[in-house]
Amino acid sequence: MAQLWNDLNPVILFPILCILCVAGFAAYYCAVMRPRPGTLEWLTRASRPDRVRFSARCYPMERKDALPLLLVTAVYALTAFFHLGSLTGPQSWYAFEESGTVLKIDLGQDMEVGRLEYFSGVGSGKVLVEVSLDGESYQTFGTIDQEYNKVLKWQELYPGNAEAEEGDADWQAPEPMAARYLRLTCQSVSSRHTGMYLGEVAVRAGDGTLADGGRILQGMVVADQFDAMPLFDEQDTVPDRIGWENSAYFDEIYHPRTAYEFTAGDYPYEVSHPPLGKLIMALGIQLFGMTPFGWRFMGALFGVGMLPILYVFLKNLFGKTAVALCGTALFAFDFMHFSQTRLATIDTYGVFFLLCLYFFLYRWMAQAPGTPFRRSLLPLFLAGLSFGLGCASKWTVVYGTAGAVILYFLNLWTKGRDWKGPGFGPWAAKCVLWSVVTFVAIPAVIYTASYIPYAAAAGDLSLANVVREMVDNQRFMFTYHAGEDTPHPYSSRWYQWIFDARPILYFRDMDSYAAQGLKSAIAAMGSPLVCWLGLVCLAIAAVQMVRRRCGRALFLVTGYCSQLLPWLLITRTTFNYHYFPSILFLVLLICYAFNDLMDRRARGWRLAVYGMTAGNTALFAAFYPVLAGAFVPTWYTASFLRWFPAWPF
Repeated sequence: MAQLWNDLNPVILFPILCILCVAGFAAYYCAVMRPRPGTLEWLTRASRPDRVRFSARCYPMERKDALPLLLVTAVYALTAFFHLGSLTGPQSWYAFEESGTVLKIDLGQDMEVGRLEYFSGVGSGKVLVEVSLDGESYQTFGTIDQEYNKVLKWQELYPGNAEAEEGDADWQAPEPMAARYLRLTCQSVSSRHTGMYLGEVAVRAGDGTLADGGRILQGMVVADQFDAMPLFDEQDTVPDRIGWENSAYFDEIYHPRTAYEFTAGDYPYEVSHPPLGKLIMALGIQLFGMTPFGWRFMGALFGVGMLPILYVFLKNLFGKTAVALCGTALFAFDFMHFSQTRLATIDTYGVFFLLCLYFFLYRWMAQAPGTPFRRSLLPLFLAGLSFGLGCASKWTVVYGTAGAVILYFLNLWTKGRDWKGPGFGPWAAKCVLWSVVTFVAIPAVIYTASYIPYAAAAGDLSLANVVREMVDNQRFMFTYHAGEDTPHPYSSRWYQWIFDARPILYFRDMDSYAAQGLKSAIAAMGSPLVCWLGLVCLAIAAVQMVRRRCGRALFLVTGYCSQLLPWLLITRTTFNYHYFPSILFLVLLICYAFNDLMDRRARGWRLAVYGMTAGNTALFAAFYPVLAGAFVPTWYTASFLRWFPAWPF
């Protein structure tokens, strides 16, 4: 036994401790919520309400909420925008528009060329790179093979296309080749785009020294080769090290590319999701240029923007500043929320609008029976607007909307049951008619209008063509997602998501500082504490939904189930980030349990509520390196972060 204990990796202690904390919370909740000895609380429990009601006091924000709301939002904003990505990157492009195009580059001096570094733009194709000392006799250096999954990245080209395997610290670069001239010959260009774009080319000697870009540009001026100048006019953007900070990673090869194509008026490459998320992303590109910071900015901003909305939502639900603060902090420092909103994909926008949808829906449902219809106008309009914007960003919002529809009609039923006096029929009819406008007509207009860039790129802005582009794209998206079953090393299923069993690895760099025992990684996963405690609180809310006939519990359980249950039937390749919307509801469910403990005012509730919040924040700090791509010692991830073998840190 002693030898077995010595062989155990100490990392196993951390998940055990986390599980014990969750189990302790569950046991404490059950003990606290039992009737107190020597009281008649059991009679109160026995006389439980026989009807579910959604009507409740919608607690307002107070002056004392300003400081905690601003504090948690500001702290998270600093964390989210810190080291988000490079603010510099190539902004001018050379387009190889047809095969056979030849560019001759004078390096201005003889040198030993060890490698080329180049930033790939949009488009696909192949370019042969040759070197020469006299400008007459050329030798093959390598081939730039720009495929769909190699765009918006700094890449290296070594003589003979030699390439190191990931993590191969013993790899040796080939011998440099003597050169004064480069010749770039386009061998092929995909017809999918107007050309194969390159942003910048850097020529490095065998020792890593960068060739003089100014001298190269001067040679182009003398030779009147102005068209090739975009390849060497931004040498200050060449990074010292290629990584996620200055290049696209994971699905950033799709969505920022499409956002850029929208800004350029080109027909988009990625058409497997609705356009609005990419159009929002394009705003960041317009502000900060086609740089990693630019294409990630709007996602990070929406990630920050979720927090004030969630805080107000929690305050409206429970009326307690402590619950609102702790719940917002739980979500702010949930791993998935952090890593997913810093990645330039469209999931962030879907979750943002889903949060808005349920927030405004609750504002409407909380109204008491007999409330004048005019007070339903704004919440229903904003809920429908959120629904339309969410669906135009990503289809997964529809899953959450299924739960919202169920809640909508349950609310009508309960309002009619509890309505005192005449007037329910006209009120309900007005709500339904208004909802047809807000949940059908307005979303249809938003969704269709989001396809205007498609029609503009096709050269026909007529309404008929906009509708045609929209309808055609729906057919493609349905066919694509229904048949998408390509194996992926980090794919996972819903039953793995709920237990945090299989994170997805977005990026890993084991080469740059391998000699120093350092590595960098970016993974997406929920916080173990939020995921595991959330499941316990889901069970708590489900029990109270039945025991208390609690409308708030029914509201939250329905929201979670409607977001998760559709994935049980989906057979396409799925990933852990599909659980992102469900994590939002887990936080709400945890706050439901927090609120019960605070209402009970039992000894130790502060330790349970604040302790769980602080524990999650501490976990975030510990896992920050593998969520943000920071370089850390390999022993740190192995000894502290890799809790289970399937966690790919």
